[in-house]
This record gives sequence, structure tokens and C-alpha cells, in this order.
Amino acid sequence: MDDATELSPSYSPEFIAAVNRVLEDEGGTERAAGDPGGQTRYGISAREYPNLDIAHLTRADAIAIYHRDYWRRYGFDALPGPIAAKVFDLAVNIGPGHAIGCLQRALRATGHRVTEDDALGPITSAAARAAVPFALLAALRSEAAGYYRVIAALARGPRANADREFLTGWLNRAYE
Repeated sequence: MDDATELSPSYSPEFIAAVNRVLEDEGGTERAAGDPGGQTRYGISAREYPNLDIAHLTRADAIAIYHRDYWRRYGFDALPGPIAAKVFDLAVNIGPGHAIGCLQRALRATGHRVTEDDALGPITSAAARAAVPFALLAALRSEAAGYYRVIAALARGPRANADREFLTGWLNRAYE
């Protein structure tokens, strides 16, 4: 049984699947050169959580943070399972607004009229539920890959080499 199931019966099966995927990508503790987040554990960064003891963060604590500060806060549970998991994964990596923007562009690419405002409101959620799942997921992956390519192409200054170095991993994540 995974940690998410053991922690809280209030976690939905969709959240459990999504957070386990994120934790697979995010791994343990690291401090990658060029990463502006600073020390990171399970994808939780010192930059975003400056008062948190990142070095001693448990997997259970990380799951609780993801549930509270991402899954519930941004309403990913209003999306269909595979789309929710992908947008959640992107939100952890590129930020919720950018991830939702990728979803909105993917919805437009699949023929749904939504405004790109980087917010997951009722119109975006309804459009995602009405979309053909495999088509929307393919478009979402493409939008995420495009986002990552732009970040690497526009990188300047001390982060430029790091962003270009991360591109292969980012693209792998986009297409998962």
C-alpha cells in the first residue's frame, strides 16, 4: 500500500494516482545547480516554503502539502482523472498558472472555446470534461513541451545553461 492511501481516507483515488506520479518524478532531496528553488525534497522547494525544514520533510508531509496547496486549492479534482493528473504534475513543475494556461491552450487546440486566463474556473473545467480525453491529453502534452522549449530558448544569464540542460528531462515529463 502506498503512503497516500495510508495517510488519509479523504484522498481520492485520482489524487493518489496523480501524487504518486509526481513523487516518482520529483524523487528525494536535491539541490540542482541552476535551480532557483534551492533545496528541494519531493518537489517541495525552500523558495516556495521558506519556513519548512526541507531536509526533514517526510513523504507524508509532501503528500499533504500537495493535496492542500495544489489539488484542492486549484480545483484539479474538477478535471477528468488523466487530465487532472497531467495538469497537477505540470503545476508542480512549472507553477499552477502556467499549467492551467497549457490546459486552456490544449482545449482551444481541440476545439473548445475557453479564455486563456491561467485560472481553472467552471468554463475550463466543463470544457475539459466535455473534451475527447485522448485528444485533450495529446494536445496538453504538446502545449507543455512547447512551454518548456520556449523557456530553454529564451533563457539568459546564469540560468541559461541550466535551463537548456533541464530541457531533455522537461520534455520527457511533458510527454509522459
